[in-house]
Amino acid sequence: MASLIQDYEQQYAVLSAEITSDIGKINRISGVERKELISSVNSSLDEVQELLEQMQLEIRDANASNKTGLTSRLNCYQAELKRLKQEFVNAKTNRNDTTISIESTDYDHMGESINDEQQRRLLDNSERIERTGNRLADGYRTILETEQIGATVLQDLAEQREQIQRSRSRLRETNEDLRLSSRIMNSMIVRSLRERAILYGVVFLFIVVVSLSIYLSVAKD
Repeated sequence: MASLIQDYEQQYAVLSAEITSDIGKINRISGVERKELISSVNSSLDEVQELLEQMQLEIRDANASNKTGLTSRLNCYQAELKRLKQEFVNAKTNRNDTTISIESTDYDHMGESINDEQQRRLLDNSERIERTGNRLADGYRTILETEQIGATVLQDLAEQREQIQRSRSRLRETNEDLRLSSRIMNSMIVRSLRERAILYGVVFLFIVVVSLSIYLSVAKD
């Protein structure tokens, strides 16, 4: 499951970067090419939305220890998608505003304004792409760190499990030794009682024989 979520995140990083780049191109082209680019951005935004929904379903089935971090990253992705949608709307709207401005100014001033505006937007888009790339790099680094921590925790749990199993094995061996010692002790006690009973019997028989011998000697006299 973690691998599937990581794949979703990588797909999201690629799509969001492409969308950011395409949004920056919308106001630099016109005609059929612009319409096709707008349609492509719409499709990409829908694909990202569906990707985040799939990711949300996977996070619901994730372990409780990982769910908090995954949910936090998903919220960041959703906020980023919302920002991209707003930038897409602004890009289309700014195109209309530029057209109105062109109709109400002279040609020379229009060319200068458009060039300045395009340069400013190119710089803004470049900065946004760089910021997005940095955020994605930070997110990917966080994923790797989380994965490494998870692997360390799993390794510790595996070692603890082995220790518990060894302790249980030693405990079973100790119980076997105690039962064997108990049987030996019981056997020794029974043997001791048997030998004591035999000894008492021999002493009693000796006393009887001695008493009988004395009695017979006295009787002859």
